[in-house]
Amino acid sequence: MFVGVARFELFIPESSSLKTKRAILRSVIDGARHKFNASVSEVEYQDLWQRAALGITCAGESATHCRNVLSEIERFVARSSAGAAELTGSVHQVVSLEDVLP
Repeated sequence: MFVGVARFELFIPESSSLKTKRAILRSVIDGARHKFNASVSEVEYQDLWQRAALGITCAGESATHCRNVLSEIERFVARSSAGAAELTGSVHQVVSLEDVLP
């Protein structure tokens, strides 16, 4: 089994409050969860109006599958937040549980 992990950094220039930011993120997070059956959460910058970091995880039977899912989620986040938020950075990692677990 393989686990894919990603971190996406977002800049939300039009946000003037935490309420606005959370509304934008809620749409992106819920859409990614439902479309890709992945775990998605805001992991940093919760108190900043115009910045966000999303943590994403997925599991699969191959490293290629996990990489493809993370890439698709990245494209989805960039498209679904277009205009409201800008994807400013991303990092992906795929790990085999055989390498981690004893």
